[in-house]
Amino acid sequence: MDLHVLHHPLVDHKLTVLRDKNTPSNIFRELVSELVTLEAYEATRNLEVSDYEIETPICKMTGKHLNRPRPMVVPVLRAGLGMLDGMTRLLPTAEVGFLGMKRDEQTLDIITYANRLPEDLTGRQCFLLDPMLATGGTLIAATHYLAERGAKDVTAINILAAPEGLKRLEKEIDPSIDFKVVVCAVDESLNDKAYIVPGLGDAGDRLYGLID
Repeated sequence: MDLHVLHHPLVDHKLTVLRDKNTPSNIFRELVSELVTLEAYEATRNLEVSDYEIETPICKMTGKHLNRPRPMVVPVLRAGLGMLDGMTRLLPTAEVGFLGMKRDEQTLDIITYANRLPEDLTGRQCFLLDPMLATGGTLIAATHYLAERGAKDVTAINILAAPEGLKRLEKEIDPSIDFKVVVCAVDESLNDKAYIVPGLGDAGDRLYGLID
């Protein structure tokens, strides 16, 4: 597993405002989108490209063009949806799939309740979007879900990660998968409810409000 933590004053500033419990949902959503765009710059550093012939107003030249099949961006519902605009702003030609997963708050097991993905992801560079990498269970399940469809190159983009989740990823992600994680920060730990500390609370609730 390759872990990349962003170290930048703008990331630190935006992340501090994001963590503040008094930050309203509209500002929270804007900051998530901005942070993901900054993360996406690093996450896409190894996108596969090939030579592409063009003609500028001055002369002919050989540039670069993203390879096909196009990259696949997969937000994990529902909180991952809040990251989608920030990702596609930088990578507008990507295709978008959706994966519905949630954690049982009692057992902490991962339940898959929806998917909208191609049956064959062979040769695709895939980007999983989920704000919080807490226990790691959702990310492991999502990564292996993509791998079952042929994906061998998976990058997870998260806002925050817990050390416990990262350690679990190291142990449980299939080593045959080229797996990378990009985060804005690695926090201290998980509490007894499996929330990241100091964290930012429930990302889904802060993005979209509480659901009764």
